[in-house]
Amino acid sequence: MSALPKLTPITSPWMHDLMEEKNVLNELLEKHESPINIHQTDAMEENFNSYKSVFEEFGLKHKVFFARKANKTKGAVQKAHQLGMGIDTASYQEYAQCLEMGIDGSNLIVTAAVKNRKLIEKAIDNGSTIILDNEDECILLQSVAETLDKKANIGFRVSGFFVNKRKLKSRFGFDLLDIEPFISEKLIASDRFDRLVYKGLHFHLNGYSLEERSFALTQCLSFSELLQKKGMITEFIDIGGGILMNYLKDQKEWDHFNQQLFKAVGRAIDPITYENQGLGIESWDGIMRGELKTYPFWNTISKGDSIRKILSHKTHTGENLAEIAKKLEIEIRIEPGRSMLDQVGITVAKVAFRKKDSSDDWLVGLEMNMTQMLSGSADFLLDPFVIYQESNENELAVKAYFTGAYCLERDVLLKRKLDLPKLPQVGDLVVFVNTAGYMMHFFESSAHLFPLATNLIWNRTIENGEIKATHFQNDANL
Repeated sequence: MSALPKLTPITSPWMHDLMEEKNVLNELLEKHESPINIHQTDAMEENFNSYKSVFEEFGLKHKVFFARKANKTKGAVQKAHQLGMGIDTASYQEYAQCLEMGIDGSNLIVTAAVKNRKLIEKAIDNGSTIILDNEDECILLQSVAETLDKKANIGFRVSGFFVNKRKLKSRFGFDLLDIEPFISEKLIASDRFDRLVYKGLHFHLNGYSLEERSFALTQCLSFSELLQKKGMITEFIDIGGGILMNYLKDQKEWDHFNQQLFKAVGRAIDPITYENQGLGIESWDGIMRGELKTYPFWNTISKGDSIRKILSHKTHTGENLAEIAKKLEIEIRIEPGRSMLDQVGITVAKVAFRKKDSSDDWLVGLEMNMTQMLSGSADFLLDPFVIYQESNENELAVKAYFTGAYCLERDVLLKRKLDLPKLPQVGDLVVFVNTAGYMMHFFESSAHLFPLATNLIWNRTIENGEIKATHFQNDANL
């Protein structure tokens, strides 16, 4: 059989240092059980600086908020706060925990899709900005603020932007065509919402298009100018997250994988995914349809370069967006999650069994389940690392799938079939790298009463030239 496509991930030295210490990993798994999530947060500084340097290059007022929904560890929040970031919170629990960690409410923003009275009371009481999504939230916020006899700092989430005459649809936010009359009638010409103090605009677009973000920011800046003429000053525009990052070492591997997936789904070659799943691509009567519904794991423009491209976008006046924001004295905010956690985490699981299925494919079962490495993406397209407990040069290479512990046919941890140098043995370890952003926690569940994975923080301590299990702290105890 021919070789399967490889997707070699970018990795950090700390990951390889740790993978060379299988005795330490075995000890950690013995203590915390499989799987474990290990975090080393130093990379967040480089990621943060990637954004900060671009804003400084344009001379723009700016604020970076870490989107903590991407990863629930307190360790990542502490690092973000130490670096001077604000924290974007999406639930009462996220918000309250940040306060408990000593983060001032002025450095927290509330963007939760559903905001109940408990969350709003806490946010108003602590002076945080609350991003409003609809009129019912305005009504609730006004009621709570009246009860507390306080003002509430707010921003409006906006959607329905126009891109090349195409309207972007979203279930979130006030439609761009409706927000101006709403503000004019309900805030400017009325005291209906006199407890709400307008601070700025916010959007969070689905997908990763830089063009769409450029057009959205253009329209928000234009709307800010309109509001300014009505006496309402926009202090910030928050362009949200979804900022691209690059996971892979080689574009050729990415292109080859996509080509081979099309061929496999079209039955021109043997399947390269479990049950020949197309990950969004389908064959109908020999016609290929659809598109890959995974994260775009290879990107030539990522992190700060993405922001530079957006801010450099020129309008019909010839000015770029940074120049317009600067002229209006508007602070540009972003809420990176995935890209802020690039190179921050790995997930380690133990091999429980090996078997061949009814299709004669090798299945390697791991002591974890699909929710412990799952995002909205159709698959996680990075090659994992196998740490073999014993070396045996005589064993043959195999092609295999990694499967999970849920009693579901679809609990296949990676849908890709993988070339392995040899068949893993029971007790060997599998390491999935760069999983901190949206993979470890976003859909994690405890069906079958399986415990959630333990999150460990490693401060990169090396004692007398050695890495020890005692150097890893349970995030729950921070």
